[in-house]
Amino acid sequence: MFFYHKDTKNTKKKLGVLNAFVFKLSFFALLATFLFLLSCPISKISMHPDDWLMNRLPAEPDTLNPLTASDAYAGIIDNYIYEPLVDRNLDTLELYPKLASTWEISADGLVYTFKVRQGVKFQDGVPVTARDFKYCFDRIMDEKVNAPFLRNYYQDIRKAEVLDDYTIKFTYARPYFRALELCGGVQAIPKHLFERDPDFNKSPLGRAPVGTGPYKFVEWVTGQKIVLERNDAYWGQHHPQIKRIVFRVINESSSALIELKKRQIDLMDLSPLQWTKQTSSERFKEAFRKEQYYEPNFSYIGWNIRKPFFSDKRVRRAMTMMVDRPTLLKNLLFGLGIVVTGEAYVKSPYYDTAIQPWPYDPEGAKKLLDEAGWIDHDGDGIRDKDGVPFKFEFLIPSSSIFANQLGTVLKEELKKAGIVMEIRSLEWATFSKLVDGREFDAMAMGWSLSVETDPYQLWHSSQMGKGSNYVGFKNDEADRIIVEARRTFDRDKRIALLKRFHHILHDEQPYTFLFCQPSLVAISRRFGNVIIHNLGIEPKEWSAPKQALSIGR
Repeated sequence: MFFYHKDTKNTKKKLGVLNAFVFKLSFFALLATFLFLLSCPISKISMHPDDWLMNRLPAEPDTLNPLTASDAYAGIIDNYIYEPLVDRNLDTLELYPKLASTWEISADGLVYTFKVRQGVKFQDGVPVTARDFKYCFDRIMDEKVNAPFLRNYYQDIRKAEVLDDYTIKFTYARPYFRALELCGGVQAIPKHLFERDPDFNKSPLGRAPVGTGPYKFVEWVTGQKIVLERNDAYWGQHHPQIKRIVFRVINESSSALIELKKRQIDLMDLSPLQWTKQTSSERFKEAFRKEQYYEPNFSYIGWNIRKPFFSDKRVRRAMTMMVDRPTLLKNLLFGLGIVVTGEAYVKSPYYDTAIQPWPYDPEGAKKLLDEAGWIDHDGDGIRDKDGVPFKFEFLIPSSSIFANQLGTVLKEELKKAGIVMEIRSLEWATFSKLVDGREFDAMAMGWSLSVETDPYQLWHSSQMGKGSNYVGFKNDEADRIIVEARRTFDRDKRIALLKRFHHILHDEQPYTFLFCQPSLVAISRRFGNVIIHNLGIEPKEWSAPKQALSIGR
């Protein structure tokens, strides 16, 4: 299962591969680990206070700066601390006022004016004003700030103006169908604190954030935990019952499961193996509820088109045809997922269900490789072209059992076709740095998606340098469609445009699209009011137990 970069409001964010232990064990070691986890007893009582929520983080974020952070882990934590002008209802998916009290939109759809809610204070006691939102926008647009993935969403805003202490106006140069969501997604970040440091990217607030949300930062112990505490001075009507949230950094999924069964974790994403085989006992079910639900996401293999191996779409298609996706889904993910063919959420109207996945066809793949000129000219068993042997490196996050298994299977499959693939398994921070720097041949990753589809960040050619178009995809028709879709307010017309874009991606195969996987979570039964919304779970609304629930009492 993949860690996905998260896109709840403004941007898609990359993730590694979720909830997985490193696949470097022998068969017998794996068997022993499996049997140990299966038999690991469930502790009778949690060892932490009743109103604490212990949450597992599979990887540690680089920063908690809400503008420069690009991974989903930071997004999860920042969601408790920072707040935007508007937010999205988890069930109706409609936008509603958050730190804005009201908003107005001009008749031409170009001007958005927000009234900032009065009486809101940052967690250091300083009142929030329109200038804090203006400061946030200015930093997003500042080329010196490491926020290119955000910046491309705001490029059509001609100016942002503070009209008075509690009014801010955004003026667009041209229409954009997500304009309200995007300018309303600007957050209140403390101008008075960030301005103390000349380098926004290196501000100490990246390690000790201060926001307006229902939780405030307490501490960050590198490699161990990040701790938040309820903000008792929170401005909102609904104050959370959970007093403290502890995000424990546990890279290996097997170790995390042991901690879960010891009741040292209350909330954890499960791998398909853990969901199916390791958490089915009656004792586990007494202590935890298991929930399965879909959110917009997909996993993929990305082919760096800048590299000579993958510059030809025939080669990329051949690579896809050597990935047996139905068998991988069945054998590695226990059938928990859906094979996908494009970047739009598979359950959305933007996804073209008429497009069928390229079939698993190794012989057909070999013919495509031959057509593209990758032939074994010197008889050494390895395909080559223009004197370059087909040898490449496959980058994967080390914490993912699925990525490691995928790599092992793909390596053997490609070997049969005369291609040498070396697997390079890296911890998340190093993996993410290399991907951001375009320093890879191929890699496995995933994306979480926004409710409304806008492919600009991932696929427009302008994003090849500093945006999220890591694989270097460039197609003139795709660029035109992406820009036109952004300016098309008619949903049916936008759907038609993006379905055509789906066809282009299917033909070009810059990614081998893999699966949309469900979220598989274990939640301690100590907590009440656990609701599965259309956009997932929300611990901020959970009720805390008055006393610990122990098994066997």
